[in-house]
Amino acid sequence: MDTNARVLAVVATAMLSTTACSPLQEYRTVYPQPCVSATPEPSPECETHALQQLPTTQGNRYLLSFIEFDDQGQLWDRKQMADVVSTLNAEAGTKELLMVVFVHGWKHSAAPGDGNIKTFRRVLAQLADSEAHIAKLTGLPPRKIAGVYLGWRGGSVPIPLLEDLTFWDRKNTAQKVGHGGVTEALSRLELIQQDKDSIEAGRSRTRLVVVGHSFGGAVVHAALAQVLETRFVETKGPPGQQSDVAGFADLVVLINPAFEAQQFSPLSDMATERGTYFASQLPVVLELTGEADAATRYAFPFGRLFSTLFETTRNRTRYNAVTHAEETINEHDADITAVGHFKPYRTHKLYPLDQRERAALQELSTADSVRLFIRSSADWAHDQPGSKIPFGDVMLERTNSSAGRNPYLLAYVDKHLITGHNDIDDPRVIEFVKQLILISTQSPEQTKAIRRLQGVAP
Repeated sequence: MDTNARVLAVVATAMLSTTACSPLQEYRTVYPQPCVSATPEPSPECETHALQQLPTTQGNRYLLSFIEFDDQGQLWDRKQMADVVSTLNAEAGTKELLMVVFVHGWKHSAAPGDGNIKTFRRVLAQLADSEAHIAKLTGLPPRKIAGVYLGWRGGSVPIPLLEDLTFWDRKNTAQKVGHGGVTEALSRLELIQQDKDSIEAGRSRTRLVVVGHSFGGAVVHAALAQVLETRFVETKGPPGQQSDVAGFADLVVLINPAFEAQQFSPLSDMATERGTYFASQLPVVLELTGEADAATRYAFPFGRLFSTLFETTRNRTRYNAVTHAEETINEHDADITAVGHFKPYRTHKLYPLDQRERAALQELSTADSVRLFIRSSADWAHDQPGSKIPFGDVMLERTNSSAGRNPYLLAYVDKHLITGHNDIDDPRVIEFVKQLILISTQSPEQTKAIRRLQGVAP
């Protein structure tokens, strides 16, 4: 191909990319009043609303809201966020809440019909039904489930094959979004929980969980990394006394996160140097990476290899309080490898208990799901190096070099559970994440009451 032909090819590709770009727009433009849907699938008139009231198939209800960001990480409309936060504040004034935030990843957005929104609604509905069942067991009023979907332009070119080339462009955007308005939005949501705690003096059952998938995981980590590091050092107890590790809100979940392991090094190092955790320690960060995720396993290090050519790294050592030995961390490997694929930082394996095909799986009943939560919660309290904790149809196995109840769980997930980068729909994985959310967000009074009713020893 001669020079002129090459130039024309480049220009043609650029024009195609420009004309075929995913729209940069705000999708949820109607607020502040929630749109009440009579069906689990939102009615057409609700799809442009930033706040939606939706029913589950069992007749329970939950709130779904949207906060959107542009490519520079700025809020599309500060009024949209203000109205969502104001609504949740009003709800928290009269009832207890379980707030769940979801930040989507690559190739997704806040557009009506997006697959991540459908999965998020499914999880919120299951949590609402579980809360209703737990309320029957404990006699306490059920918490209202309030989902907050943080939307950004996760895909810039909606053309098959061509959109796969946007991986690094969207990674850069994810970093901007994470360092932009997301920290403010998450902090305002956490403030709702903190205000409730201050008013009810330890009796509040209002909780907050943050979930990020793919580049959404990168967004969450960029927004919260320094907060998590600070709260590991400070812990929850009085000054001068080491106690339970605090996190941001109650739990941060990262699924197939697309950021380098080097960014997670401070948290991993601190957690590894501490060899024991109290029985009251709850999970703080759950990171799940599929061994079959080709985007983060192969494409990610290939791209990082070129973008780090002129960086200087070294081999450093850290102390592992479980093995009582020094470990060597290759900074170059950590800098080009996605966090979940970096073996020195892994704490768990997650794998199925049988090899049934996904189509043959049946969703657990609410009663069975709650029974699993009760059992797994007790198992977590007795966690130790090498422990195996069953969560329904999957097993969570801790490595022998990770301390029991280490609150940072980095689990490598079997290829039958997560089959690719955007595969987050396996019911076993959804159930597992839901179990960790329930373990991390129950009040001590709720947990004691449930175990007493079910005859589970404390």
